[in-house]
Amino acid sequence: MSFRKTISWILFPLTMWYAICVWIRNRMFDAGIKRQTSPKVTTIGVGNLCAGGAGKTPHVEYLLRLLHDHYSTALLSRGYHRKSRGFILDDGSHNANRLGDEPAMVAEKFPKVQVSVCEKRVVGIEKLMQQPQPPQVVVLDDSFQHRYIKPTINILLTEYDHPYYKDHIMPYGSLREGRSGRYRANIVIVTKSPEKLNPVDKHNIVSRLKLKPFQKVFFSYIHYLDPLPLMGNTALPLKTIESVLLVTGIANAEPIRQYVSSFCEVSLLRFADHHRFTVSDIKRIRRTFVQMSSPRKLILTTEKDAARLRELADKEAMAGLPIYYLPIEVRIHQNKDMNFDQTVETIVHDNHLFQERMRNAKFDF
Repeated sequence: MSFRKTISWILFPLTMWYAICVWIRNRMFDAGIKRQTSPKVTTIGVGNLCAGGAGKTPHVEYLLRLLHDHYSTALLSRGYHRKSRGFILDDGSHNANRLGDEPAMVAEKFPKVQVSVCEKRVVGIEKLMQQPQPPQVVVLDDSFQHRYIKPTINILLTEYDHPYYKDHIMPYGSLREGRSGRYRANIVIVTKSPEKLNPVDKHNIVSRLKLKPFQKVFFSYIHYLDPLPLMGNTALPLKTIESVLLVTGIANAEPIRQYVSSFCEVSLLRFADHHRFTVSDIKRIRRTFVQMSSPRKLILTTEKDAARLRELADKEAMAGLPIYYLPIEVRIHQNKDMNFDQTVETIVHDNHLFQERMRNAKFDF
């Protein structure tokens, strides 16, 4: 028996207590003992059942890209690992210390979107609606277990290689709640699937998800773009590089390592998830990079890590380091009889009209 499995069995009694507590909490929401709020604005929640990365941020970006040209759009996140508290609305500085690394990254990529963070999502939406130009759509990042808000659209993500039906509740497994939580979703997206999806595999996964007829299922995959410099916008194709020092501070670096290694030799320098880089870290990165013998080499990192590394851009230790980051986009396999974009756009459009009618009716009264 592996060490992980041994620890899991030791922690099994704790798992049972945790499962009972989560079950009671969910039943209290279902019974109305704990109050849910349906905001008077269209809301789209994105989350997962498991702890760890299922690709929430790139899917949030997909939704923002889909909607922000047609509606006044906001992002509301908790702002994980930020150094601030309370409600913060990005002021154009895209500061990772104030917003957290992921919201800061989104704020830089989507200047038209009102990017905000708040520990209490109900308070966060209230604050957004008090702005001079309140949003028409609010995307809620990592909100599936935050049941105080009932989203207009509730999107559940689960990984292709690690779906929730193969997992167990924490700490025995990595699920934050029981698998029955999946029934709260309007849409389920199986993330990080192959770009060329086998129809038989797809059918098997859909059947094992065990969803209700009203729930729609889609599959998405990651599309990598050419690396961009940490401070600049001139892309550099990976095929022109011989070796890369891959610097990551994310939960799972294996997918990006595999992708980069298909182009060139890769040395991996891994830090903890959401690691806050220091000058000492930069010196360590420099030492490792200098030891690489290839003449055509660079330092490559993820978009999330780039947001934190930019905080040190003015430090002497960063001078002359060719640091690039690898942008990614989510792409969704569109079904013949069901289109993800049309599904979301239709619900948002209909709910927006409903909210307008309600406001006008109240005004007339």
